[in-house]
Amino acid sequence: MKVVVLGAGITGVTSAWYLARAGHEVTVLERETGPALQTSFANAGELSYGYSSPWAAPDVPLKALKWLFMRRPPLIIRPSCLAHNPHAIGWLLQMLGNCTSGRYAVNKERMVRIADYSRDCLKSLREDTGIEFDHGARGTLEVFRTQKQFDHMAKDTDILRQRGVPFDILDAAACARIEPGIARHKIVGGLRLPEDETGDCFMFTNALAQKAKAIGVRFHFGTDIYALKAEGHRISAVETSGGDFEADIFVGCLGSYTPRLLKPLGLRLPVYPVKGYSLTAPVRSEAHAPVSTVMDEAHKVAMTRLGQRVRVGGMAEIAGFSHDLPGARTGTLSHVVNDLFEGGADLSAAQYWSGLRPMTPDGTPVIGRTACDNLYLNTGHGTLGWTMSCGSGRLLSDLISGVTPEIETSDLGLSRYC
Repeated sequence: MKVVVLGAGITGVTSAWYLARAGHEVTVLERETGPALQTSFANAGELSYGYSSPWAAPDVPLKALKWLFMRRPPLIIRPSCLAHNPHAIGWLLQMLGNCTSGRYAVNKERMVRIADYSRDCLKSLREDTGIEFDHGARGTLEVFRTQKQFDHMAKDTDILRQRGVPFDILDAAACARIEPGIARHKIVGGLRLPEDETGDCFMFTNALAQKAKAIGVRFHFGTDIYALKAEGHRISAVETSGGDFEADIFVGCLGSYTPRLLKPLGLRLPVYPVKGYSLTAPVRSEAHAPVSTVMDEAHKVAMTRLGQRVRVGGMAEIAGFSHDLPGARTGTLSHVVNDLFEGGADLSAAQYWSGLRPMTPDGTPVIGRTACDNLYLNTGHGTLGWTMSCGSGRLLSDLISGVTPEIETSDLGLSRYC
């Protein structure tokens, strides 16, 4: 079949790759000048299979109130973005509705299911292609600064245990043995996920796009996507700055911009752009830099080693489609990495970035067919687009190809919000 994929971020390119491998004729449309120049450009670098968790958790409402009074809060809500914005308010209310123990368990299981599968898909892809992207496989260490934080990890470890995901609960001394550069006196303990990996999402997406071109995928960059043309319950074409593109199947992988494309069709996709920040700095001292990924639970900031660079990413800001870089936010990243890994990164040479994470209120991406028979979605991955990308792309390809997916997908579609 002829398939048009809308978007060349990590999910768009992985979708195109697997669709082409399945024998489809694939065209990718992207408004930027190349792949992965938006949300996939400078994310935290984590392949966090075991750490896949929804932001909507039972303790989040109370934490959110406390964060209002923190100097460096992990969640920021700009009031101006809520004023006269029913989409943002509705999304927040839906998220609050998922902050129960029951919903957290359901959503966590979905996310870990996709992430586990994605790990296997990426492993196979690496073996088949030899793709390089500053890959590392030394796990994730989530560190806790207080005993209360440490004691509250039980809800996560119960689900990890049920899913058979390996983990280790460590005291501060054991954390320091795994990450020798960490400021041991700043933490009380940690949760280690040894099967987690690291890698540069931008490097991977661009390398995979080149391999996709080699097997016949056509990329049209600098192409603005205006609208989907519908005839009854089917899409006939997508209207762009480069003309109309017709196809048998259309796939929406536009991240936070996907709802705008669907709204004229009467489809409501609860995806909101939750802004995140990152910095990338050269390693200054091997002895004081992170070895793999370290997640600071208190600030929701991850520090990841990517070759001879340190990537620091985190925070969640409700700020609409803004890409600005306030000093208070970039200062949080600098503070956290220097607080836990003093002198490890050369912050004088740091490059700062912000991106819009396409987040659903339950944390789970939307993968599958919509009410339009030939319109599919692969979007809404939030902070875990890199982690879930290969598995999501393979699932999407199987669903379009009429192949029974290797994991359950019936609860991943847009219909779960109906």
